[in-house]
Amino acid sequence: MPHRLAHRRALRYAQARPLQETRKHGLSEHGGSTPATGTWNAPGKGGAQAGILLTAPQDQVPLLFIEVDNYHETAEEIADKLEKHARFFRRKVKDTDGRERPMWRPRWTAPAAWSGDATYPPVLLVFNRIGECNPNRTIPRLRELTRHLWVGERQKGGHHHYDGRIPIVATGLKNLSQHGPTGPVFLRFGRDHMEPLREAIGNPRREAADARAREGTARAREEHRAKVQRAAREQAAKKAAEREACRPVCTDYGAEFTDERWKATERVVWGASPEFRPTLCGDCDRRFETDWEQAWPGEKHRHEERDQDQAVPEQKAGGTWLSRFRR
Repeated sequence: MPHRLAHRRALRYAQARPLQETRKHGLSEHGGSTPATGTWNAPGKGGAQAGILLTAPQDQVPLLFIEVDNYHETAEEIADKLEKHARFFRRKVKDTDGRERPMWRPRWTAPAAWSGDATYPPVLLVFNRIGECNPNRTIPRLRELTRHLWVGERQKGGHHHYDGRIPIVATGLKNLSQHGPTGPVFLRFGRDHMEPLREAIGNPRREAADARAREGTARAREEHRAKVQRAAREQAAKKAAEREACRPVCTDYGAEFTDERWKATERVVWGASPEFRPTLCGDCDRRFETDWEQAWPGEKHRHEERDQDQAVPEQKAGGTWLSRFRR
């Protein structure tokens, strides 16, 4: 009886203290069973009775299962309880849309992935040192017994992925009462240092690795964009240099053609310009016209008309081009 009274007292305190700072911001508390078999209203055998469930999504704690132990339970007994939690987390049922989903999701709102991992909800073990069990032996033994439930898959970047694993975090009731959830008094199984609660149930190393990967992707994208722009500039410069190498030079004065004069003489080739001196630059061409007009006033037009007439075949007298086809 004293053991149960102490457990209930510790449980009530554990319910009141964790995330106390978030209580005024909408902290929700839930309790009840986690049925590994049966239904919510009629749970079958093999499930666990959750001590307390906390939800504070606005503080990055979407869902947290809390179990309190007064060091009356052995490591094997606590491990068995965690196994029941794992069976419940793995259990799937059909949702209202006919799709199978984890049984706990329709009841509690939580993101599909926490810190990039498709993990199960975390379980916080709060130890109240009252009983006779030795914590220096219980926790290491519990860690080994439940290794398959929490161990992550190590990645190249040094972080771990915890898909399909339970973040199991331990703390002492005394430390919790003194430092609260923001103090570095929480030890996640598989790690060797104390952390605040949010970091302990999360995956800071993966978040940092994902941030570095995003930065690397953005940097590579920017480098590729700069490379494409540089290649485009180099190609444009090459084409410009090739065109400059082909720029005509005036046969009379030796000056390079301006772009306007070059375009005008280029159109001669296509028969779309009346330019008759494509080898002269614009200045020389204008001087030629002035000198011609001064030497032979009025001869310019007749000269051009004669050149144009030579381009048209002479028609037969008394007929037209079409007359020959009418015969």
